Amino acid sequence: MAVEEPKFVSVLKDGPFEVRDYAPRTEARVTLDETREAAMSRGFSVLAGYIFGSNAQNRKIAMTAPVLMAPDTPAPQPNSGTSDWTISFVMPAGMTAADMPPPGDPRIRFIDFAPARMAILRFSGSAGADRMEKKRADLTNWMAGRNLIPAGPPSLARYDPPWIPPFLRRNEVMIPIHSA
Repeated sequence: MAVEEPKFVSVLKDGPFEVRDYAPRTEARVTLDETREAAMSRGFSVLAGYIFGSNAQNRKIAMTAPVLMAPDTPAPQPNSGTSDWTISFVMPAGMTAADMPPPGDPRIRFIDFAPARMAILRFSGSAGADRMEKKRADLTNWMAGRNLIPAGPPSLARYDPPWIPPFLRRNEVMIPIHSA
């Protein structure tokens, strides 16, 4: 069963690299001070609870893909192994922060995003911290070779549920870029 993904237009495609222009979107977000994998698991659970009806209106909201993850701080806290991680669900097209039922969990917040240009590196397999860092470096180098200027930090986009075998999983590193 296919789920909705954010609307975009491909501007440039170069093997696994791509530049996309995304339509406006709204994200539901939660930021947690945890290890990377614990934050993804707990953040997913918090946001899934919200869209499955744990909100002031007991309203269900359609699941979309991808689930986004980005560090909220530049580096883990000394000796803790934790950092602030933001986990996001993109809300269905046409929904804005004003349309969202109030969450039952006060950590959930909603952000409306204007259209954005993003550099993307698509890859399959696992998306552990080391692999993510390598893919981020690959994308950053590809961008530098094309004079594309980052406009924000990278995000990891995961499109598949955890029961999908890793070699079949679709992942992307996404970096916003300044439009020309």
